[in-house]
Amino acid sequence: MQVTELLAEGLKREYRVVLPAAELDAKATARLNEMQDKVRINGFRPGKVPVAHLKRLYGKSVLAEVIDQAVNEANSKIIDENGFRLALQPKVELPQDEAAVNEVIEGKADLAYTVGLEVLPKIEIGDLASITLDKPVLAVSDEDVEETVKRIAESNRPFSAKEGAAENGDRVTISFVGSIDGEAFEGGSGEDVPVVLGSNSFIPGFEEQLIGITADETRTVSVTFPEAYQAAHLAGKAASFEVTAKTIEAPGELSVDDEFAKSLGLESLEAMKEQVKSRIAQEHAAQSRNKVKRRLLDALDGLHQFDVPPSLAEQEFEGIWNSITSEMDTQKRSFADEGTTEEAARADYDKIAKRRVRLGLVLAEIGEKNNIQVSDDEVTRAVVERARQFPGQEQQVWEFYRKNAQALASLRAPIFEEKVVDYLLEQAKVTEVPVTREELYAEDEAEKAA
Repeated sequence: MQVTELLAEGLKREYRVVLPAAELDAKATARLNEMQDKVRINGFRPGKVPVAHLKRLYGKSVLAEVIDQAVNEANSKIIDENGFRLALQPKVELPQDEAAVNEVIEGKADLAYTVGLEVLPKIEIGDLASITLDKPVLAVSDEDVEETVKRIAESNRPFSAKEGAAENGDRVTISFVGSIDGEAFEGGSGEDVPVVLGSNSFIPGFEEQLIGITADETRTVSVTFPEAYQAAHLAGKAASFEVTAKTIEAPGELSVDDEFAKSLGLESLEAMKEQVKSRIAQEHAAQSRNKVKRRLLDALDGLHQFDVPPSLAEQEFEGIWNSITSEMDTQKRSFADEGTTEEAARADYDKIAKRRVRLGLVLAEIGEKNNIQVSDDEVTRAVVERARQFPGQEQQVWEFYRKNAQALASLRAPIFEEKVVDYLLEQAKVTEVPVTREELYAEDEAEKAA
């Protein structure tokens, strides 16, 4: 085997490999010899078929298999001898000329091909003990519990039909059709939608204009969508809704006591409050974890600066870009609407993609060097949890993951990442800092991007 390096640029390598025809023929002959005892051909006793005859019948197909194996072995030798760790599978370019290919298959010519490699960079892990982080923490207050219990109670308040006009606090069941500049818009209509007047669950100004409406009455409600409305294509736009009231219901009395708790399947009001407190604490802990993890990743990014494999960065960028542009198409938004240009947006998301790849490589390196592993039991629990999200289809979900290695890897990866993060938080200097609810749940653009 002859190997000539054609390219050594950054993380890219390219080699020209020549596999001698004699070597390939010898391997093919050895394979045909192995076939003698297995092949059954009319006119020959078992094990007595001449190799020359087998070569006439199967020579080309056997040589094709030998070539495939020889190429893989040659590539593996290049990788092992150079100590490469690959970012992607080798890219092999075989001869394209049909005549040249036939000569190789017929054993008349050497096989010459090129193989392109993209290697992982050598990563020197920084001083993890030098990382200092503030971890925001928020205790669950009695006020939080009481407010949540009250909210649960309000959502379960009984209503009964009433005569006359709707008042603040009444529940009105409506059907509506919305339009902007005289044109109906997607998501702007609904049938038999209940709305409690004064709950502020609809667009600002919508509920107030329904006060005084009676059953079977139709009104035109004019509103303006907030500038920060979640559907960006509607943000800041004026709209009108033709609203018809189907029923008017008055709120009934609701006592927040043990009987109310029992109606929800709990033993007592105290037990309900404890459950609510536990759930809020879990939400706070999850948000705190998200914040400190973000700060940890920022610190890791600052400690490790190196070029990332171009193909991995490109794949990551394409995933991000397709998601962004698809969302913008759905919302009928342009880059100008976002206050930028496509060129500037591409540059920003390219940086994000490279950061994600770099951090992924750093986390993988730390995990490998510290023997952090994900057990089969942990993956199984993740599959079970995923299956529970699809009631009635648990068996199909289980079978999907059992037969799909790539899907299984998609569950293993986040478990591995969180275990590496746990390890890093143990190495870093983490200081708990009490914060307000507003501070804990505030989200900036950088956090969304990461």
